[in-house]
Amino acid sequence: MDSATSSTADHTTPSALVKDTARQQLEKLGGAGLSLDAVARDSGLALTEVEAAFPHRDDLLTALVIDAYNASGAAMERADEAAREAGARAGARLLAVTRALRQWSFDHPAEFTLIYGSPVPGYHAPQDTVLPASRTPGVLAGIVRAALMGGELTPPRRAVPGPPLLLPAAVEAFGGVPEAPFSDIIERGIVLWSNLIGLLVFQVFSRTHDSVRDEAAFFDYAIAVAAESIGLEVPLGENTD
Repeated sequence: MDSATSSTADHTTPSALVKDTARQQLEKLGGAGLSLDAVARDSGLALTEVEAAFPHRDDLLTALVIDAYNASGAAMERADEAAREAGARAGARLLAVTRALRQWSFDHPAEFTLIYGSPVPGYHAPQDTVLPASRTPGVLAGIVRAALMGGELTPPRRAVPGPPLLLPAAVEAFGGVPEAPFSDIIERGIVLWSNLIGLLVFQVFSRTHDSVRDEAAFFDYAIAVAAESIGLEVPLGENTD
């Protein structure tokens, strides 16, 4: 299939055809320009058939958001599984999964923009999107936990000042707050996550192309620098293809 976000869909079903057509519209018009009328016209379906699958535009947007989060998360999970099977340490695993997300983002820029770009005016993502959206930070958290348990982290030189800055859900997702000197590792992991997404936004939207000579190599370097904030060493110099 052309889109990784619909790899398990049956293209003969109206809902799959609607989503495939909507993804094509995302590339041309963005999320704000998506409409059920246009999807019906471009898909060859009657508007009633489109509305039977997705009664409102926001229902369709939500389906596309969920698909994008699931596809990008799955790409990272596959990369992590392959790295673990190859016996990679945590730093190499981190590089593998972030490269996988970068590749997915460049392969699917419209869907990347839908989930990480400017919000679609008037659209508010429902609770259904939370679990799919958690797959990316979940992969990162699993690697950080493995590094912590495997003794691969260097203690930070400066702890996050003051009381913990975390919501209970974040602590629960990580499996509890580690003991000192790694008691702020969850906050540091969130910094790593936000650095990753910000870096991808810069690269997908061509904010670094006129600043660095090799964007793939720069991406690896930036991940290595960001990983230093959690005390993890990322190996550089590997093939970036």
